[in-house]
Amino acid sequence: MLVIVGYIVVVVAIFGGFALAGGHMAALLQPLELLMIGGGAAGAFLVGNNAKAIKATLKALPTVFKGSKYTRALYMDMMALLYELLTKIRKEGLMSVEADVDSPENSPLFTKYPTIMADHHIVEFLTDYLRLMVSGSMNAFEIENLMDNEIETHHHEGEVPVHVVAKLGDGLPAFGIIAAVMGVVHTMESVGLPPAELGILIAHALVGTFLGILLAYGFVGPLSGLLEQKLHESTKMFQCVKVTLLASINGYAPAIAVEFGRKVLFSTERPSFAELETHVKGAKSR
Repeated sequence: MLVIVGYIVVVVAIFGGFALAGGHMAALLQPLELLMIGGGAAGAFLVGNNAKAIKATLKALPTVFKGSKYTRALYMDMMALLYELLTKIRKEGLMSVEADVDSPENSPLFTKYPTIMADHHIVEFLTDYLRLMVSGSMNAFEIENLMDNEIETHHHEGEVPVHVVAKLGDGLPAFGIIAAVMGVVHTMESVGLPPAELGILIAHALVGTFLGILLAYGFVGPLSGLLEQKLHESTKMFQCVKVTLLASINGYAPAIAVEFGRKVLFSTERPSFAELETHVKGAKSR
């Protein structure tokens, strides 16, 4: 929603200012310039990226128009699930969660939290490391190193759309210049026309530079920053799970282990100790 509001502000401020200064809006309506800029950028996008990068970018772009799903409520559900799993392990042993880990979609614990189950990446991350804990063949240092490597891999994969969109935005001013040069070439071909008509052709040519810069810094470029912010939010969820499980492996009680996980969250989404305690107790009683 904020993306659409931001685009509206950009359009109103720039085109409104141009109109208030006495400019003619029709002079900016140059579909052929947009064709050259957009087509050139689309072609460069296809040339400069492999199929995986293109697919990841096209999948990530629609998410910029949605609000963040990483809310305080989601984190509280995550920590409530962790608390219940660790409590069951502490009371009944590691083998007691084997069925939950092998089939989370049929687990009474996991299915209590549909918002968590909707994110298959985090569910897979959690169940994989619970499975390693159940096997008992790895110590805390080995598991932590493996977690760090997996989180780093996740982060690198998430950075692909960020870099692709950033490079696309960086290239748009250059395609705007190309469109402007093509317009100047066309003007030079028509040098025999009256000065008034030549002036119109030159104005049309300059619109290419304007559109390239506007699309780069007003529309495409900001999306890369937003995608990067969303990536950091998704990584924080993995870090929360990591810290909580490691605290449990090191012998801390479930309530303390969950507190470890709470501390790594961003301050804007981090619940207070009392909020989390109340939520966990309420979830456990359901």
